[in-house]
Amino acid sequence: MVRAVLRLGLLLSLFLLLGRTHGLPQVSEDFQAPLSSGEAAEGLSVSSYESHGVQFERVQHALYDAHQLRITQPKLCDRDVQQYSGYLDIADDKHLFFWFFEARHDPKNAPLMLWLNGGPGGSTIASGLLFENGPCKLNPATGRVEDNPYGWNEKVNIIYLDQPVGTGYSYGTGDSTTLANLAADVYAFLQLFLQRFPRYARAPLHVAGESWGGHYVPHIGAYIDDQNDRLIYAPRRGQLHVNLASLVLANGLTEPASQLELTVEYLCGGAPYPPFERNDRRCAMWRAAVPACLRMIRTCYEYQNNATCGPATAYCWPAVFTAPLQAAQQDGYNVYDLRKPCDESAGGLCYGEFNAIELWLNKTSTKRALGVDPELNFRTVNPDVLQPFYYKGQAVLNSAALLVPLIDHGIRLLTYAGNVDAVCNYMGIELWMNRLEHKYHEEFQDAPWRFWTLPTKIWASGFARSAGNGSVTNVRIFEAGHMAPFDQPEATLDMISRWVDRKPFN
Repeated sequence: MVRAVLRLGLLLSLFLLLGRTHGLPQVSEDFQAPLSSGEAAEGLSVSSYESHGVQFERVQHALYDAHQLRITQPKLCDRDVQQYSGYLDIADDKHLFFWFFEARHDPKNAPLMLWLNGGPGGSTIASGLLFENGPCKLNPATGRVEDNPYGWNEKVNIIYLDQPVGTGYSYGTGDSTTLANLAADVYAFLQLFLQRFPRYARAPLHVAGESWGGHYVPHIGAYIDDQNDRLIYAPRRGQLHVNLASLVLANGLTEPASQLELTVEYLCGGAPYPPFERNDRRCAMWRAAVPACLRMIRTCYEYQNNATCGPATAYCWPAVFTAPLQAAQQDGYNVYDLRKPCDESAGGLCYGEFNAIELWLNKTSTKRALGVDPELNFRTVNPDVLQPFYYKGQAVLNSAALLVPLIDHGIRLLTYAGNVDAVCNYMGIELWMNRLEHKYHEEFQDAPWRFWTLPTKIWASGFARSAGNGSVTNVRIFEAGHMAPFDQPEATLDMISRWVDRKPFN
């Protein structure tokens, strides 16, 4: 059952505060391995070494003695921009892989984005970078990477991070099986990366996550905001204020009660291409399970422990989520994009492109260029990563509750959803957004939906509504599925450009 849940939840189911600025360490901005340790800032140790025939830079900091970065410089994708790849190594045998690309235009003044895919266990490198919004995409016909004209590094400097442990190129035996542990690891990565490359520390940071990233991102945002607050009242020499500007939730699972409440309704007549009629007898059976599911999830929200959240996950996921999605897929629908059939050659992922992506990421030449052990076996989705999160009830936590104080602190929120995604459908996302009680709540409820149209198009790309002068924005993208940048690359690049530039959706 757990493996079925992962396949259907994929990139579910498989992606800081503008305020007081603290002193930044002065570190060389030009990295050409090997570097001498003499370029390190106070508290930061930089050295070079070789492993698997690849030259690395090792970055360590006195405040983070359980963490270090190892960095190399690949040129596999978008060769005209500066890029870095490597690992965050953590003392308890956790090794998280990242791949960074500078913006194609004015990188010194561009914002910084961290992008995470979901699962848990869905690779950000395979999906986010090579399938969706990365600087290049893999052409399945040729097996080669090609520049993506709609890559989001048209607008932002962007980091793609495979996490938690066991996802994609990340490996180890250490525990990252709670959202709290995961957020602390990501924060340590940001501290080391930004101290090594301080030009990016000055930029506004946008943390974005897709699918299960709807859980990751609020927890990461809350951890960053808490650490920033601690620095105000108890400064620590050498620790950076992280310039968190916004959170971006992409077809995310964030508030399960609202979203599971409408999973059946979306599939049973509510979708633009509904798999089932409203009066289908199966819909009646699935609807009957919803009230008990919602009671259990709300009990989990109240107590937030394994004793309440574990049973809620065990009941709700099969009865209200997996069962209707499996039925739709058995009837020939791609639940990530109801317009299309599911390509069964991809082993439940529904997109044949992932076969070619996985082959390319398993090539020895690819791994060596990225600083990855040639013996490591890359998998687009690792089902083993999901299981501990599932058994601990993490899937039904109310991550939306973490967003309220962040919004009240001035951190902006963008949620978007493709209208043909059945996994994290737009109806459930719009329901919890409408219920979220932040300082712009009433204004957001009263805000009209407006057509959002690209300058190059005569028809609308979607609907959008906002409150707080754009501080809280919800976008519905037409004819887009779970991986919206794959389906509507031009529209999603326009969307993220408007967002980071604080331009309205109209």
